[in-house]
Amino acid sequence: MPSPPASPSPAESAPVPPEPSFVVKSFASALFSGYSPIASGTVGSAVGLALYFIPGFEHPYVIMPASVIVLLAGIKAAEAMEVFYGHDPAEVTIDEVLGMWMSLFLLPKTLLVAGAAFILFRFFDVIKPFPAKRLDRLKGGAAIMFDDVVAALYSNIILHALLAIPFTRDFLLKFTL
Repeated sequence: MPSPPASPSPAESAPVPPEPSFVVKSFASALFSGYSPIASGTVGSAVGLALYFIPGFEHPYVIMPASVIVLLAGIKAAEAMEVFYGHDPAEVTIDEVLGMWMSLFLLPKTLLVAGAAFILFRFFDVIKPFPAKRLDRLKGGAAIMFDDVVAALYSNIILHALLAIPFTRDFLLKFTL
């Protein structure tokens, strides 16, 4: 007598989450920078920096509404991507875009300030100082977005402090755009 067919294991019978739409993927990955084979976070940060260089984008009445929209839509998009790709996927780089914008908020628009913000933000995004590391351990779109906001706040505060020192202010304010 033949044996009955083996029942699928729980892992095999678990439903596959739906793949995010093209629009969600393109937004959550910051124009597909998240699919870069190396350093997707750095590439996503570069996308954020490129968008920041659009003339007039640094004005608070432009960058703040853009940041709020990216934060709220980013939470939803990052959550959809996390369901499909797993915890805090490298494909999600919209958080790096927001992080760059927040790193540069209310700072003079110069090449050296932008470069310093880029380096500081990437540093803090990698080392994840308190409370970013705690947020990074959590699941969900809000955690994905807010750990980068924390890294951006550290970067922004340090740059504001450097600009308060006459010698570093004079240096950082060279090459105004």
